Amino acid sequence: MPAAAHILVVDDESDLVDLVSYNLKKSGYETSIATDGRQALQQVAKVHPDLVILDVMMPGLSGTEVLTRLRSEAATAKLPVIMLTAKSEEVDQVVGLTVGADDYVTKPFSVKVLMARVESLLRRSRGPTQDRQTLEIQGVQLDLGTHEATVDGEPVKLTVTEFRLLVSLLQANGRVLSRSALMARAMGPGITVTERTIDVHVTAIRKKLGRWSHLVKTVRGVGYRIADEPDEGDE
Repeated sequence: MPAAAHILVVDDESDLVDLVSYNLKKSGYETSIATDGRQALQQVAKVHPDLVILDVMMPGLSGTEVLTRLRSEAATAKLPVIMLTAKSEEVDQVVGLTVGADDYVTKPFSVKVLMARVESLLRRSRGPTQDRQTLEIQGVQLDLGTHEATVDGEPVKLTVTEFRLLVSLLQANGRVLSRSALMARAMGPGITVTERTIDVHVTAIRKKLGRWSHLVKTVRGVGYRIADEPDEGDE
């Protein structure tokens, strides 16, 4: 049997950390905890978790600052991260996604929902376990076996969600995918996100594709598609 995934829970609310950690262990995961941003970075370096559940609002080093540092280091650039926020405003969710969060859950949350998000993100991050396979268009190449992306031969750091979204678009072979269909393919069934969330992820993907950003087309009023050349009706 594969080793149990190790999950780091980071929040300055001790009761919440205990609750989440208890339910993770009950679901078969190994856990570590941190109660502030600096301790979170220390724990990541120490235990090398498979996934981090990270609170946004913490004294000292905030969750977004922690995530920014994680994404800036090669060893943790692809580490799956779910952000927790006590605020429901869309801007807070967008900020977290912009700095590289793979998913977010708004407090107060259902433990059952959080466990489902953890399972879904871990499943996506593991990817295929057999048969090296690549997807390629123009100067962009995705390795499905290693979850690595290159642009013009140079590696680029895509989050798990960004990678899966780009894979889904490429596998659609030019067909238009609605925002809901795209997220269902990339994140799995039962994951509800706003259209703005999808747009933020796509914006991040385009930025990382550099001169090939035009490959990801917006089809107004519908969704997104991959295409080599500009099409009338795309932007």
